[in-house]
Amino acid sequence: MKWVRDRTGRFPQRPYYEGLELDCECENIISSFLIERYGKVTYPISTNDLTILIEQKTSELDLYSDLSNEGNNVEGMTIFSRNTHPRVLISNFLSTSSSHTNRLRTTLTHEFGHVVFHNFIWTFEQPSLFKPDSRNLTIKCNRDTILNARDVDWLEWQAGYASGAFLMPLSSIKEIVHQINNDTNTYGKVSAASDAGQKMIAQVQSTFQVSEDAARVRLLKLDYIQEGNTVSQSMNLF
Repeated sequence: MKWVRDRTGRFPQRPYYEGLELDCECENIISSFLIERYGKVTYPISTNDLTILIEQKTSELDLYSDLSNEGNNVEGMTIFSRNTHPRVLISNFLSTSSSHTNRLRTTLTHEFGHVVFHNFIWTFEQPSLFKPDSRNLTIKCNRDTILNARDVDWLEWQAGYASGAFLMPLSSIKEIVHQINNDTNTYGKVSAASDAGQKMIAQVQSTFQVSEDAARVRLLKLDYIQEGNTVSQSMNLF
């Protein structure tokens, strides 16, 4: 990690992570947790285990929050405070519906990305970031920023990348891609619409219990697939 100028104006400087840094740290956190709990690493990590992991790093994880008044399609929030661990709130809309399990999982890991990679920033003395009558600062995450954050918003971009890295660790993704490349006799980046690309997306989706969109975005960000003939630029800004 290195410090660069924060063009959003939130801070004088902000942390910049290489994609591989995020991948390695996220996989280390997940694998260490699973080994400590089960003595081995197997995927997919269960939703229950994700909640336990997040609870270890936060002062509160509320899975049944009413976020309907927090803004358009807000599904998760991370609340940073100066003197305690972050709080994570998840919309009850996700937690009470069996049809939204995958969205719940990506939202949980997105907010966990904020906790892991951004909490240390708020411990610095930044009076202008907090309202005069408050010691808290809240990040509100809607569905679009959870899965497809724009690179101009580095907080959401990094948390979105971390979400994919927690759920779909790089070393396992590499194994899947290598096997499909061998089976289909293809090498290098392939089109998402190609036979090999579709097999990669389906296998990642099945292996890690994620949505088709989440699997596709993860493979795009890792430059294993591309949309049409356009080379992905997903890893330019972290």
